[in-house]
Amino acid sequence: MSNKPALAYNDAEKGTLDVRSPQIADLAKDEKKASDIEVFAVQSLKKDAPVTPSNVAKPPPAPAKPTKKTPLWVLWVIWYNSYRRFFTVVFTLNFIGIGFAIAGKWPYAAKYPGALVIGNLNVAVLVRNEIFGRFLYWFVNTFFAKWTPLWFRLACTSTLQHLGGIHSGCAISGVAWIVLMVVHQFKTKYMFNDSILAFGVITTVMLFITICAGLPWVRNTHHNVFERNHRFFGWTSLCMTWVYTIVTNAYDTADGKFDHVGRYVVQQQAFWYTVGMSVFIVLPWICTRHAKVDIELPSPKVAVLRFERGMQQGLLARISRSAVKEYHAFGIISEGTHAKYHYLICGVQGDFTKSLVNDPPRRIWTRELKFAGVSNTSTLYKRGIRICTGTGLGAALSTCIQSPYWYLIWIGSDQEKTFGPTISGLIHRHVGPERLLLWDSKVRGGRPPTMKILKEVYDYWQAEVVFITSNYVGNFEIQHGCKELGIPAFGTLWDFVSGSPEFSC
Repeated sequence: MSNKPALAYNDAEKGTLDVRSPQIADLAKDEKKASDIEVFAVQSLKKDAPVTPSNVAKPPPAPAKPTKKTPLWVLWVIWYNSYRRFFTVVFTLNFIGIGFAIAGKWPYAAKYPGALVIGNLNVAVLVRNEIFGRFLYWFVNTFFAKWTPLWFRLACTSTLQHLGGIHSGCAISGVAWIVLMVVHQFKTKYMFNDSILAFGVITTVMLFITICAGLPWVRNTHHNVFERNHRFFGWTSLCMTWVYTIVTNAYDTADGKFDHVGRYVVQQQAFWYTVGMSVFIVLPWICTRHAKVDIELPSPKVAVLRFERGMQQGLLARISRSAVKEYHAFGIISEGTHAKYHYLICGVQGDFTKSLVNDPPRRIWTRELKFAGVSNTSTLYKRGIRICTGTGLGAALSTCIQSPYWYLIWIGSDQEKTFGPTISGLIHRHVGPERLLLWDSKVRGGRPPTMKILKEVYDYWQAEVVFITSNYVGNFEIQHGCKELGIPAFGTLWDFVSGSPEFSC
């Protein structure tokens, strides 16, 4: 481990191959020539390359133009995305079922209310399980890449990144079903033991607190509160669900005794739903390891973490200084599965990332099985554009390193100095100038005309899709601009601002 500023790892340490990534030498005849594109020259990342007017394009004068109002249809389409559509379908179907149950029109719900409670919770946990998620991404990327119609591939990406709508819908529906179940038991409390009623209330309260801790506002503005309460109340809810399931099924309302034990309990649907939910929750934690880490501090704003093992593109890593608390997700940079190392770019903002600078650890907790992000579906597309700002490069760079069919646009300030020679070297060695556009706002004197550049690159590169990793303002502007121009685009998850786009990265 080293915490010296601007410490670079040599090529031997990196485990990189002494070959250049394949580049696209010629475009099809019907494509634009590289010289025709009206974008700005790429600044070299070599440290010995001077910044002069000859190799850095001057920014155009910023004309005073009126602020363009985003059309209402664009705002609606982006707001009512696949996440909210999934949530609407799941929530509506469940509450129709609850209505039939209350009206006495659904005998199954009256006979097996516990199965409906735990069945919903089971699905809620499953779609957030990292192993299940990796399987879904693998299946889609393996069987539907490139040959299927573009609309279908875009739908696959949208579905995978918005599975959280199913998670939220099923979780809330599960709580609604257990409320109905407990209320019914209290209405006929003469038939039930007091312990069943007590555990029913406790389980309901635990599940309700778990949901409240996972609300977007809590999750994004009080992340540590979310991590601690959503996880620990969730585990408590699982334990209470086990107790409530067993005592409810073991109790015989006919004679008022706990006669149904052993085989009878095991034969109930709710028992096996609870087993499944427990497995889905425990499995990812089996992959948790206290891994060795080396930290490079190229500037006070950024920490670059280096771990052993190469990775495929489009993955994210969860890391923590504790085995069970406050995990934080960062995009993984890697040259491929053949590489010796992979890297995380951590912007120094909150308490966790500041501690990486002030007290660099030698080991850190992480899950060896990484979870997939939207970039992992880049395999589906013939060509694409990865546009990012600042530390968003961490989630974008692997896609462009590992595929010569992806164009990288990176907007930042004082990029070489801020992010250091390790990250700069990865870009220079693996991303050719014909598919790279860097905008250093400090050198160029301000922000770029982002949509103008993106539209020209999109036409020149003949891209099928654009993936965005930026802050809220940047994501909002690019996402809405792409929608107006008819450019398929997926961006960063921002769900705590009213009317904001909600896309995962």
